[in-house]
Amino acid sequence: MANNSEQVFMPEENPQMIQERKSAIRLGLVANDSESEETRFLLTPEASGMVSSMGYEIVMESGASIDISYSDEDYVENDVRIALRDEVLQSDIVLSVRPLSAADVRKMKSGATLLCLFDSAFFEPGLVDAMLESKVTCVCLDNMYSSNGVSIFANILDEIDGRAAVMYAQEGLSFLGEGKGVLLAGVAGINPCEVLIIGEGCRVQSAAKAAIAAGAKVTLMDNDVSSLAEAEAYCGDRLYTACIHPRVLYNKVKSADVIMLDRCTRTFEFPKQLSVAMKESVYLIDIEDTKPSLSVPRTVAMAISNVMINFLNECLLKGGMSQMIATTEGVKAGVVMYRGKLVDKLIGMHLGIPCVDLNMMSAGSN
Repeated sequence: MANNSEQVFMPEENPQMIQERKSAIRLGLVANDSESEETRFLLTPEASGMVSSMGYEIVMESGASIDISYSDEDYVENDVRIALRDEVLQSDIVLSVRPLSAADVRKMKSGATLLCLFDSAFFEPGLVDAMLESKVTCVCLDNMYSSNGVSIFANILDEIDGRAAVMYAQEGLSFLGEGKGVLLAGVAGINPCEVLIIGEGCRVQSAAKAAIAAGAKVTLMDNDVSSLAEAEAYCGDRLYTACIHPRVLYNKVKSADVIMLDRCTRTFEFPKQLSVAMKESVYLIDIEDTKPSLSVPRTVAMAISNVMINFLNECLLKGGMSQMIATTEGVKAGVVMYRGKLVDKLIGMHLGIPCVDLNMMSAGSN
């Protein structure tokens, strides 16, 4: 299939086109690992066209966008060239939602940059060893923050995860989802479903707001009062909040039709013995583990693309990824590897690998 696509979509190029490609920064879009559950993608065809018009050369692996319901032709129409995976991996900047495998990293061009999301794969020595050997720079988008201190990539994903979790819950309560066949919302004469959310941050706040909008009665619990106050300010006075205390938690679990779990401000583990207090028909979801945004990858691609356009434009204006890292604190915060040197202290401590000071390295490169 990949060979056929390449034959169909590779137009004959004149010498001037080839020279222009050589002088441009090549951006590679690789397909998700077929053995993983990942469905999300980082650039839509329209966004690719806008990035290409800035001066980037974009090359995409054939079939990479199938999970977001776009074809190779949609990208070709927006100045994207379709190629085999090995060629895409030779790009100056490679975009992948999850970190590449060690085998793929070894196929990358020496000194190239990988843009991806942070993942537990970084704590596996094989992947880090491959990056060290290939002198790769790896930047995790969800660890970066904008000029005004907002973790924009992470917040987008958290918001979509939270909203999609409510979509999961509604489906799980429905007859088609093998639930008891009820709506989250109440109607005249019928009380709405009770939704209990335990956790803090953008993801649970987005879930709470979506559940309220769907008509449910929503209670948010955490072990930090300031995070609950922040959630009230975001969601409005229709949100009920409560600190995690054993009796209060027991009563809320007992009456809940939906329970959503996420990370709390301080370490908290949901008591296993509370399972006996739950309704038989309760819908239970761990938002962090489930990653509901996997079910709406096109929404993810559209939302992330809006930020990627600005990010890649700024990168080009600053003269490339090295200058972007050296001059932008928010980007620097996302760097895990820099030119084949590990800079993330947490990963270094876990693997027993020495880390280098990114500030010194980036300053020295300039």
